Amino acid sequence: MANSSSPESPVPVGKVSALIGGWIDRLGEIWVEGQIAQLNRRPGAGMVFLTLRDAERDVSLTVTCFRSVFEQVADVVQEGSRVVLHARPEWYTARGTLSLRASEIRMVGLGELLARLEQLKRRLGAEGLFDAERKRSLPFLPHCVGLVTGRGSAAERDVLENARRRWPAVRFEVRNVLVQGQSAAGQVAAAVRELDEHPEVDVIIVARGGGSVEDLLPFSSEELVRTVAQARTPVVSAIGHEPDQPLLDYVADMRASTPTDAAKRVVPDVGEELARVHQLRDRARRHMVGRIERELAGLAGVCSRPVLAAPRQQLVDGRAAEVTGLLQRARRVVGHRLDHAQSDLGHALARVVALSPLATLERGYAVLQRADGAVVTDPAQVAAGEALHARVAEGGFEVTVRPDGG
Repeated sequence: MANSSSPESPVPVGKVSALIGGWIDRLGEIWVEGQIAQLNRRPGAGMVFLTLRDAERDVSLTVTCFRSVFEQVADVVQEGSRVVLHARPEWYTARGTLSLRASEIRMVGLGELLARLEQLKRRLGAEGLFDAERKRSLPFLPHCVGLVTGRGSAAERDVLENARRRWPAVRFEVRNVLVQGQSAAGQVAAAVRELDEHPEVDVIIVARGGGSVEDLLPFSSEELVRTVAQARTPVVSAIGHEPDQPLLDYVADMRASTPTDAAKRVVPDVGEELARVHQLRDRARRHMVGRIERELAGLAGVCSRPVLAAPRQQLVDGRAAEVTGLLQRARRVVGHRLDHAQSDLGHALARVVALSPLATLERGYAVLQRADGAVVTDPAQVAAGEALHARVAEGGFEVTVRPDGG
C-alpha cells in the first residue's frame, strides 16, 4: 500500500478498507477472555451483539455471534460475566470497523478464576510486593483519613460512624467509586492514587461489604495491587468479611476483617485513651510517691546517725580530745627523748673529760715539748743543754737538759 500510493495517485478508501480486511482475514481464530460490559439481544434478530472488556485494562472489543451460539449460554451469561470465547477477527469493510465473530462461548468457572488469582498472587509475591518489610505502621492519631468505598454503601456508613464515635474530631476525605463490575478496579486504583497525593491524608481505607468471589475480583486486580504497593500513605484493606481475602489484603499495610474493624484499627477510642492516660498518670504518681517515701526514709536513717545528730560532738569535740591526747603523747615522747639525750651527753662528757690530757696533767704529769712544739717521747730525741718547755696542769715553765742527760 505504501509503495503504490502517492499524493498524485492516492488509494481510495474502499480499497484501503478491503486491503485491511484481507490482512485481518489471515489472522485466523483465537480464544479470547474478557468481561461482558454490554449485551444486546434484539428481538427477532439473528445476531447478538456484545462488548467484551479487558478486566484489567480500559480496552474493549465488539463481539458478534449468531443467536444459536449465544442461546447455549443464555441462561448463565449476563452483563458483568467473565467469559472465554472462540472467535475470528472480522473487518466490516463498509464502515471500517473491527469486531470478533464468536463461534463458541464458555463461562469462566470459579475454580479457574481461583487458579488464576493464585497464579497472580505467586507472581506478585515473587516480586516482593507482599513482603512484611515493605509494610508501614499506621499513625497513632490520624488527623485526616482517606476512604475509598461505594456511594451510600453500608461499608461507608460503618467506617464513618464507628470512627467518629471513637474520635469525634477525625476528618475524612471520601472517594465514592464503583466497587463491582468491569471498571471498578480502575476507579478504586485512581482514587487511591488521588488520596495518596493529598497532603493532609494520613492513612487510606479501602472498604467494601461482603460478596461472591466474582464480586470481589476488582480488589484482586494487578493494577490496584501495584498502585497500593507504590503508595507512600499507609493503606488499610477492609474488603468483605473475615473469610474473604482478595490480593489487596496481602499488599495493604494492614488487613481489617470488616469495615467496622478498619475504623477501630485506624482511629483510637477517645474513652480508652483517656482511661489509659489516667491509668498511666496514677501509675506514675504511685511510683513517684513510693520513690519519695523511700528517699525520705533513707534520709531519716542517715540523719539519725550520731555524726549528723550531734556533728560538733562527733566531729569537733571528739577530734579535740584526740588532738589533746596526741599532743600530750608528743610532749612525753619529746621529754623522754630530751632526757635520754641529756644522759647520753653527760656520759659522753665524762668520757671526754676522763680521756682529756688535762686530766692526766692534773694527776702530776708534765708534757715536754721541744722548741718546734714537738712532744718529747724518747730521751734520745733531746741533746745535752737543749732548752725544753714543760707543760703542767696549771701552766708551763722552761727546762734545760743537763750534760749527763738529766
